[in-house]
Amino acid sequence: MDIRFKLTIMNFLEFAVWGAYLTSMGTYLSSIGLAEKIGNFYAMQGIVSIFMPALMGIIADRWVPAQRLLGINHLLSAIFIIATGYYGYSSGENVHYGVIFTLYSISVAFFMPTIALSNSTAYNVLVQSGLDTIKAFPPIRTFGTVGFICAMLFVNFFGEINGGYGFNFVKNPDFISFQSNYNQFYVSGILGLVLFVYSLFLPNCPINKSEKKQTLSEAFGLKAFALFKDRKMAIFFIFSMFLGVSLQITNGYANPFISTFKEIPEYAESWGASNANALISLSQTSETLCILLIPFFLRKFGIKVVMMMAMLGWVLRFGLFGVGNPGVGVWMFILSMIVYGIAFDFFNVSGSLFVDKEVDKEIKSSAQGVFMMMTNGLGSTIGMFFAQYVVNHFVYSHKSDINQQLAGWQTSWIIFAAYSFIVMILFAIFFKYKHKVIDIKH
Repeated sequence: MDIRFKLTIMNFLEFAVWGAYLTSMGTYLSSIGLAEKIGNFYAMQGIVSIFMPALMGIIADRWVPAQRLLGINHLLSAIFIIATGYYGYSSGENVHYGVIFTLYSISVAFFMPTIALSNSTAYNVLVQSGLDTIKAFPPIRTFGTVGFICAMLFVNFFGEINGGYGFNFVKNPDFISFQSNYNQFYVSGILGLVLFVYSLFLPNCPINKSEKKQTLSEAFGLKAFALFKDRKMAIFFIFSMFLGVSLQITNGYANPFISTFKEIPEYAESWGASNANALISLSQTSETLCILLIPFFLRKFGIKVVMMMAMLGWVLRFGLFGVGNPGVGVWMFILSMIVYGIAFDFFNVSGSLFVDKEVDKEIKSSAQGVFMMMTNGLGSTIGMFFAQYVVNHFVYSHKSDINQQLAGWQTSWIIFAAYSFIVMILFAIFFKYKHKVIDIKH
């Protein structure tokens, strides 16, 4: 089997695991009375990302091959996300926040490092095979997004109907989509178990077995944090954190926001209001195209311009949500989904590639962990607590007035857009990086 095909399957499964619940969990939490706690669940992904990816990166650099650690983490994550689903099933509407939050938190504690580990595995294997990472990785990563889309669409269109299970593509009051209940966690867990088994057949990634006597900081991979002494890398990581604030906001709140329109007679029969996950999946479809553009844009413009494109993408992503609707304004939603590919991947994928090129080979996995810590860790955590405060204040404080809730949603999206615009301006001013054309091997 071609090595790129093996890595493609790995990436497909990696993001399918996440896609099964990431964009729809907020709607399920709302249905069981935990709407005001949505931010806590998504913030937990950020909290564990502060230390778990860096810790696992250190282990992968020093002791356990990255692909083996990837599988172990997916096994443990799958066990606890399945337990989360089972608790939701057995408790019905009487779900205790503390229990479901704990089970979910343990699961994501093991899942979040797998994103960096899958990147490290791919980079290691590609280099071993004599392939250039900047040229070869984006097409592979594209299928990660395809996996995410497939999982999203599956939980949107598959569900309970007439006492059984099946697909439904039209408005049917008897259909209960997986996107609205605990079954989305089962789907994620099953995919995680498949990836655990698959990881056993991935090529081995070498660990650093240097016989040179190491300091304590070197032994634990802390050398990667010395990158903050480099002004260029320090500013890059800090602004990665600022931009990371935006990463999970639409994942947590886009589905509940769009679903709100079902309560408004003017939009109740619209396809988008009833199929929020399918509409949101256009975002990931955009990703598949934008990832393929990354090598060209990195060569042509460099990391600074590419990152600013991502920031502008976030401005448009939030702003268009603020003025659109699933009726005559659905084109604004669709445009918001299209720019998401630029917003997310021009930042996440390009940033990961930039870090891989700028650091020494012995700390590559650790450095990827630091990047994840700053973005999906600190940034995402701050972002979700901030978003939760804004949404609870402007939206969920109006429990009995759906029109006021909708106005609150619009205000919230404009606030998020304004934040992204400010970050873009500051990044343009403070990040000094002279672009050099990246030589891509043919």
